[in-house]
Amino acid sequence: MCFTEPDEPNPAFEEIEKRQKAEAEAEQARQDAKAAEERIAELNRLNQKIQEEARAAEKAAKEAAAASEAQARREREAQAKAKRAADEARSQAEAAARTASEEAKKQAVQAEEERKRTAAVQEQARRDAQAAQERAKKLQEAADEEKRKAAAAQEAANASKKVAEEQVKVANAAKEEAERKLKEGIQPVLTPTPEEVSAAKRRVQYRQNLFHIAIAGVAGGGKSSLINAFRGLHNKGIGAAATGVTETTLVMARYPHPNAEYPLVLYDFPGAGTLKIPDWQYFNDQGLYVFDSIIVLFDNRFTMTDIAILTNCRRFKIPTYIVRSKADQHIRNIMEDMGYDSDDDSSKVKKLHQAAQQQFIQQTRQSVTDNLRDTNIPDQRVYIVSNKTMLDVASNTTIFDVLARKRPKTIDEIELLSDLIREAQTRRGHRDTEAATITNEELVGDDTFLPSNFY
Repeated sequence: MCFTEPDEPNPAFEEIEKRQKAEAEAEQARQDAKAAEERIAELNRLNQKIQEEARAAEKAAKEAAAASEAQARREREAQAKAKRAADEARSQAEAAARTASEEAKKQAVQAEEERKRTAAVQEQARRDAQAAQERAKKLQEAADEEKRKAAAAQEAANASKKVAEEQVKVANAAKEEAERKLKEGIQPVLTPTPEEVSAAKRRVQYRQNLFHIAIAGVAGGGKSSLINAFRGLHNKGIGAAATGVTETTLVMARYPHPNAEYPLVLYDFPGAGTLKIPDWQYFNDQGLYVFDSIIVLFDNRFTMTDIAILTNCRRFKIPTYIVRSKADQHIRNIMEDMGYDSDDDSSKVKKLHQAAQQQFIQQTRQSVTDNLRDTNIPDQRVYIVSNKTMLDVASNTTIFDVLARKRPKTIDEIELLSDLIREAQTRRGHRDTEAATITNEELVGDDTFLPSNFY
């Protein structure tokens, strides 16, 4: 085929140049994609060095890299598509140069758009990687801060441990000192707290308008029988405290006087020998410091428990009454040692009883005096009673009736009962004065505390 105008530009060559230009641009896009892939690989290698605490950030970076790689694949596919389009355009150029040229232009535009999109994806991937690095840095800083706090906490714990060890040393030293004093016979001084005092008063049901008397001592001393006698009850009577050969009182028992005119409450406590506590703890453990008066009852001998109770009563300024019980039994034993015979005539028995009673009284009072002196406690009276005789005294209508027909076997029963009543009356007067509930004139004539038949 001949061309009449050889000097004019050949459109096919222009199209070829355009295709070559498009291919060059596509090649440049491929090179840019390859550079992006290399950059992504480098970012992945850097991200692998981030510490374990930044795994979450690494995952985000990897996801961004994966997205970029996916975009690169799409770009390669677009380039392949562009190449196919270019080939098709080249094959079609011979048949339709103008149409091929337009298609090539269109494909070139698409390739450029794909390149721009790829560049945008790469930029986003770079930003995501930078953000991941920043998050990893923050996580590392947080981890370092937690480590610092843990070190500070450990240091504080070590300091607390040191303080605790010092406290243990002090406590052990105090324990050793207390044990040394106990071995030397020096008993510790225990003062109840206000909370312990309140709890003890609630436990005994303490009331200001009543006179509370505790009867304490070793087991088997006859505490329950004496309480029954004070209340005018036989041991087997209704409402009487339980009695027996062995200790029957295992917990504190409260016994109001059955006569409502007597504002007295008697308390029976477990014998000191029945509880697994030292003698010097008996007083505080039983809460004896809240009582208005305490009877220290003993049978055969005065014990360290009795001494401890008397010592603590002096500390708390609580009136005490030392009472030896079962006088009739002890006198009978002395009479038998003197040769008592039931077949003897009454006059001989009476003389023998008087002699045995006098001996028992002298021995008892001398023994108590010696025990008090040996423990630096001021001497005080010891009341010698028989529970049977006390029952007879308490059951009489008035004290004057008892005085009028006092029997030879009566020793200190009347005096003990009278002194308890007098002490109760004095305490009641002091309380009324402190409370300022009545006038002095009414106090002088006050006869409401005890029944009228006592006057």
